[in-house]
Amino acid sequence: MALLLGVDTGGTYTDAVILRDEAEVIASAKALTTRQDLAIGVGEAVRAVLEQSGIAASEISLASLSTTLATNALVEGQGGRVALIYIGFKARDIEAHGLADALKGDPFIVLAGGHNHAGGEAAALDEDALRAFLAEHGEAVGGFAVAAQFATRNPAHELRAMALVTELTGRPVSASHQLSAKLNGPKRAMTALLNARLIGMIDRLIGRAQDRLGELGVTAPLMVVRGDGALISAAQARERPIETILSGPAASIVGARWLTGADHALVSDIGGTTTDVALLRDGRPAIDPGGARVGAFRTMVEAVAMRTTGLGGDSEVHFIGEGLAGGVTLGPRRVLPVALLAHEDAGVHAVLDAQLRATVPNEHDGRFVRAVPGLSAEGLGARELALLERIGDGVRPLGDVLRARIEVGALGRLVARGLVQMGGVTPSDAAHALGLAQAWDAEAAHKALALFARRRTGSGDRLAQTAEAMAERIIAQLHEQTALALLEAAFEEEGFEGDPATLARHTLMQRGLAGHRGLVRIDAGLAVPVVGLGASAPTYYPAVGERLGCEMILPAHAGVANAIGAVVGRVTMRESGTITAPSEGRYRVHLAEGPEDFGDEAGALARLEEVLRARARAAAEAAGAADIQVSVTRDIRRAGVEEREVFVEASVTVEAAGRPRVAR
Repeated sequence: MALLLGVDTGGTYTDAVILRDEAEVIASAKALTTRQDLAIGVGEAVRAVLEQSGIAASEISLASLSTTLATNALVEGQGGRVALIYIGFKARDIEAHGLADALKGDPFIVLAGGHNHAGGEAAALDEDALRAFLAEHGEAVGGFAVAAQFATRNPAHELRAMALVTELTGRPVSASHQLSAKLNGPKRAMTALLNARLIGMIDRLIGRAQDRLGELGVTAPLMVVRGDGALISAAQARERPIETILSGPAASIVGARWLTGADHALVSDIGGTTTDVALLRDGRPAIDPGGARVGAFRTMVEAVAMRTTGLGGDSEVHFIGEGLAGGVTLGPRRVLPVALLAHEDAGVHAVLDAQLRATVPNEHDGRFVRAVPGLSAEGLGARELALLERIGDGVRPLGDVLRARIEVGALGRLVARGLVQMGGVTPSDAAHALGLAQAWDAEAAHKALALFARRRTGSGDRLAQTAEAMAERIIAQLHEQTALALLEAAFEEEGFEGDPATLARHTLMQRGLAGHRGLVRIDAGLAVPVVGLGASAPTYYPAVGERLGCEMILPAHAGVANAIGAVVGRVTMRESGTITAPSEGRYRVHLAEGPEDFGDEAGALARLEEVLRARARAAAEAAGAADIQVSVTRDIRRAGVEEREVFVEASVTVEAAGRPRVAR
């Protein structure tokens, strides 16, 4: 008998489950996610599930972790300060391909260098400029990303840049060729940049989680869920944290299949920060051929085809003042619900009471800030440092902290760095005010909603007459935005012409959902079931199913599906490589160590396959896989020239897969 421990760290809750032989859920538990040190929440959830099950920690055979940390960090624009070394590309790529947005003001340099399509050097690497750049910025950033032109055909310049970064700064460095074997340099640069930004954050999480499990007596090996739902070792995840983006959502898809046995359905997982929608087809999640996309960023990470929207139970509620009736919209940023803040700090009530006594509403009413202790303030400007000092310890009203409009930008930068958390009205507060949730302080939620309802619309009227009416309006908006997220995912999967967001909001679509009957009869809705996951799914999703005219499946243990998926997956490692033909009768194998030339196609294919087999098997073994099975896929492209076939290019992919090895 094997006892398996699955843990998922979400934006609001950390979940833990114990399964027996992947066949039965023995126990499940939740604890609040602790942003200042995620391992605290991990430890509390694991302790609770062990106590509930009556199982000794030493009996656990395997532990596995899924996390939304990387996904949420990218959606919310958080992560460490990094620098980009961009070799052999054009300077305009920084703006044209979204790298400037991803950098968010962090330093970068465009250097001479790079290789051509065949792996030959296009220009010498400008080492002098690189050394000067490292001397200037090495102390001010937490890591570096390196991307060179055609590095997947010859990584020499990336390897040299990595060596100089290590020698001169000692900072961690992410190289694009180590994260993807595909072409498209700007996208590889984006992947390396985001990987560098996440390294410190994911390393802290996994390291502290391992320490906490050890303190509790769990000595089993720790695995981490990758973005495609497969498992990797903790050490591999620490080296390549970008692969854990969509880890939590991928685990939810694996968990949904395990819980329901569904073959064809949309899976929608609502958390505190995001709603993640994916399609199960023939019982398996589809892999996104374009690479994982999170928020505004498209990467080259192999991951489930997931549409992630910044919409969750803790999404910030925004006031819309335009129009006579006004309104609200939700997200994409997560904030701390007022009900949770008051649950943790009773002083929040005094602030809310004072704001309710004021005769004139203030734009900052019901909004709070608090600093996250224990994080480095390295690289902050004077304004940010002054604001951070003013926030101090504990929960502070936002109106008391901001003294000038110019400080709003400084506060935004502190939030983006993860050094400060915002608090405000959320759908979770609305649920507490309406009695749909009881975990936190419902009275504080009611007060915050009463403050929000006092805002004036374009007609001069209050946004809502009561806190309850305000709560109902927020919940209705959550239903509407969730339905739109599902429709967008469906339209994208169907391949309709046009933008999925535009199609979902089209008048004909919306009239069809309402069952329009006039001179024209219009009916519309989803034609597949939806599996609703997440702790709040039973609260919100029945109304969404009615809105979309589809079956809504809410399985038992839906609230811990991610933690279940974290421990029922397989270890799968893929390695890919390419062979090109720089001249007739010459076959060039592009390897991580550099290109090798062969005089015959069969020899080149054999060499590439040999290297990829060894790398894939070694990676699977390092991840803790047992009973490894290896499969090989070849894609050989030829062209007809003068009535004969000529070799153009070949791609080889090797997959090594097996069950995680459990401790006995």
